[in-house]
Amino acid sequence: MTTKVTGEDRTFDRDGDEIRVHVAQPDDDRLVPGLIIIPDVFGLTDHYRDVAHRFAAEGFVALVLDLYSREGTPKLADLEAVFRWISKLPDHRVLGDVRGAVDYLAARPEVRAESIGITGYCLGGQYTLMSACSVPGIAAAVSWYGMLRYKEINALKPASPLDLAPQLRCPYLGLFGAEDAIIPVADVDELRAILERERKTYEIEVYEGAGHAFFNDTRPDMYRPAVAAAAWDRALRFFRTHLR
Repeated sequence: MTTKVTGEDRTFDRDGDEIRVHVAQPDDDRLVPGLIIIPDVFGLTDHYRDVAHRFAAEGFVALVLDLYSREGTPKLADLEAVFRWISKLPDHRVLGDVRGAVDYLAARPEVRAESIGITGYCLGGQYTLMSACSVPGIAAAVSWYGMLRYKEINALKPASPLDLAPQLRCPYLGLFGAEDAIIPVADVDELRAILERERKTYEIEVYEGAGHAFFNDTRPDMYRPAVAAAAWDRALRFFRTHLR
């Protein structure tokens, strides 16, 4: 059941840095779950504001986190530039910003503080899994085609998502495309094996006929409407199970 939604850009402070967010919320007098949304590598675009409004219409206070609040959104000309940029993002800073977003949502009077989830796409899907393994206060996580393996471990990238997976703290749903040129199915199989071995609460779906960014309806070359609709329903059911 959908409802009226309002949304606006806001900020919160984290260690002296002003972190930009977009917050969408339903017109509802009840306490509702909170949801952090981490965008893809292109940052807080109108597409992710729209995604937040879709979640808010389904009964969540949805917050899109701007990972580039300090330096501004990068201009990325090609895939090589994308991966070069990702390699320079400090994981500890991103995960710290996620923790700040959890605290920000938990302090809002309309949010049930014990019912805060996280979801993200591409780069955001990667950090969704990492946050679910390391950030307190997250009750459920849905990752959309999030990368799982680092080519190099260093000070900025001390542990890959697969390295952190044994530490998963909350129920997790991973949504992947079988034809994703960025995320090998073998990596998804390894994630599944780790979570099974560690007896975590998880679900993983690999959609045939879909590649990377299959949910992004602003990218007609990648968007797969039928898969996107099925994955959206799956994500909503998962959050409603674990956040309500």
